[in-house]
Amino acid sequence: MLKCRTVWKKLAPLARASSTLCRQNVRRTALNNGRTPAYVPVAHMSSGPAGGGRANQIYVLLVGAACVGGGVYTYRTVKGDGQRYQERIEEISSRPIKTQDSYIQTEPPAVEATETEAVPEPEPEAAPSSEEPSPPAADVEAVIPPETSEAPPETSEAPPETSEAPPETSEAPPAAEPVVEAPPDEAAEPPAAPVVEEEPSAPCEPPPGELTEPPAAVEESEPSAAAAEPAEPAEPQPEAVAESGDSVAASLKVPSHAPYLLIGGGTASFAAARSIRARDPGAKVLIVTEEPDAPYMRPPLSKELWFSDDPSVTETLRFKQWNGKERSIFFQPPSFYITAEELSSAENGGVAILTNRKVVHMDVRGNKIKLDDDTEISYDKCLIATGGVPRNLQVIERAGEEVMQKTTLFRKIEDFKELDKVSRNVKSITIIGGGFLGSELACALGRRSSEFDLEVIQMYPEKGNMGKVLPEYLSNWTTEKVKSEGVKIISEALVKSVVSKDDKLEIQLKDGRLVKTDHIVAAVGLEPNVDLAKSAGLEVDSDFGGFRVNAELQARSNIWVAGDAACFYDIRLGRRRVEHHDHAVVSGRLAGENMTGANKPYWHQSMFWSDLGPDVGYEAIGIVDSSLPTVGVFAKATAKDTPRAATELSGTGIRSESETEDTATSPVASSTPAPSGSHKDEYGKGVIFYLRDKVVVGIILWNVFNRMPIARKIIKDGEEHSDLNEVAKLFNIHDD
Repeated sequence: MLKCRTVWKKLAPLARASSTLCRQNVRRTALNNGRTPAYVPVAHMSSGPAGGGRANQIYVLLVGAACVGGGVYTYRTVKGDGQRYQERIEEISSRPIKTQDSYIQTEPPAVEATETEAVPEPEPEAAPSSEEPSPPAADVEAVIPPETSEAPPETSEAPPETSEAPPETSEAPPAAEPVVEAPPDEAAEPPAAPVVEEEPSAPCEPPPGELTEPPAAVEESEPSAAAAEPAEPAEPQPEAVAESGDSVAASLKVPSHAPYLLIGGGTASFAAARSIRARDPGAKVLIVTEEPDAPYMRPPLSKELWFSDDPSVTETLRFKQWNGKERSIFFQPPSFYITAEELSSAENGGVAILTNRKVVHMDVRGNKIKLDDDTEISYDKCLIATGGVPRNLQVIERAGEEVMQKTTLFRKIEDFKELDKVSRNVKSITIIGGGFLGSELACALGRRSSEFDLEVIQMYPEKGNMGKVLPEYLSNWTTEKVKSEGVKIISEALVKSVVSKDDKLEIQLKDGRLVKTDHIVAAVGLEPNVDLAKSAGLEVDSDFGGFRVNAELQARSNIWVAGDAACFYDIRLGRRRVEHHDHAVVSGRLAGENMTGANKPYWHQSMFWSDLGPDVGYEAIGIVDSSLPTVGVFAKATAKDTPRAATELSGTGIRSESETEDTATSPVASSTPAPSGSHKDEYGKGVIFYLRDKVVVGIILWNVFNRMPIARKIIKDGEEHSDLNEVAKLFNIHDD
């Protein structure tokens, strides 16, 4: 800009002089033409008075040259500034990249350390200023343990495994030369002793697989950084490595950008990740979850895990399905995933997980999110699959901390482990809630009642188990079945208050009944997690809760929602929100396909199932509400009409995984005639139709399995049926 001003100062007088001269010539010419218009030849304009046409040409040339020169100079100046700016940005961005690489590489960091050591004047070994913060990762120690123990400066390089390393690592961010002056002194104080102790941290093993430890390390690393080097808190990441090892280092290196970002680590999120990778094999997918575990199946937490004979089931989380086959609740082993720091550089893409991280803010316009540790991650496409949180009774929440400590809200792996431990150490457990979860847990704990001398109580406001879902006669039959499992039932119970007294919990009901127990399990429903709605500006449905989405499960052009948190429009049944495993699988899969450009609508009718032990189970689809008119068609059950037999036939305990792939085109009715007689109180197996305006909107298959595609087609057709007994024959319930 200074050069430009100088040039302009030189050219400006010439331009003004030429301009003045030109105006004077014009005036003179005008006067001459006005005085003697008849005698002035046309050619005179080019050879008129001094300073005439010749001066105009010079003026034009000067102005043109000035414009061209100014334009060229401006272009070169802007281009040069841009290049310098880009070089500066690359120089700044190169620093964090070096620190990341240094954690992974073992030999390069050592070389860098030796090179930088020669640069600093005070203490050559402490020189790892800009690049040392990363080498400190336990890799350096593993390669050259002797050096770390010899001099404090080098311990600062290796400290990634001790809390003292942080000081030097934090110095790295600034320029190399300036940092060298200050660090030597600080590094010399802490490094020596601690480094040698944690030298054998075996850094190479954790990074790839350990997804559960990262978060904790993050919290510890920050405090250590502050204590070691308050002056430069800008680099807490390397410091955390000193305390928790490589797994922490890996977790701390959060990618700044993820092409596919999935918020939530449940079934819907995993189904979406698998779908994205299937359609885009090179896709880079990042899952952010509040839980410490990789994606897993929730149904076994209230079903099969409780019937396992393995005493260490709470640690292995492996169970035998009803068909006898064993499997883990986790969808994939740790080797299936890559670490977060590997995501950006992975040639073939992959799925990475950030555990114990919560997304606290979402910037829809800026396409980025903020985590609870203030880390920001940008994205191209995002899926919200935050699921829900268990509801609690207000009377329990108001009862105080002592009551809350003896109350379990069942949802996660930790809840299963806690309740398993409690059931072995107390004498009485009360389950509040008569829905799917409450009834499943009641049957599961009831099986333990005789073995552990445990009293199991189930109370609910309805008249019978699953009273909001099953017709009254079937609800009553189910209640008797639950009682036979060793469960004490208290129906039509409304909780008035809960207090802790004499190391017991006293539950006061509104009708005056008093129940004393040691522990409470509240299974009263799920609240969709829509915490991000406010910061993201997304609409929440006022009737059903959850994020409102269109037929493609989109909330915005590049934001999708799936699972329990999605409120979608069902073309047959209207707007709905479903809280079941199969819906999570299907909606997550569809969202993943649409994130890769499929643009497919949600046509699927999801199903759900519940098992009251290995002998009684049912599958349902559509709207199953006991307030609707129902028609039930039942038959006598056989030995093969149980959940155990169904899984033996299908080969999977999670029945929806196979059912969602099936389709029904032209079901054939059974040729076996329906048996005569009413079979009073005999509900071994059957089909229950739920009607709205004489059209079937929901179906329950009671101990009838592997027929869900037929039920799905009946609801999809949306036709009136004059005789549902004939429709029931499509399910072959009368076949032996």
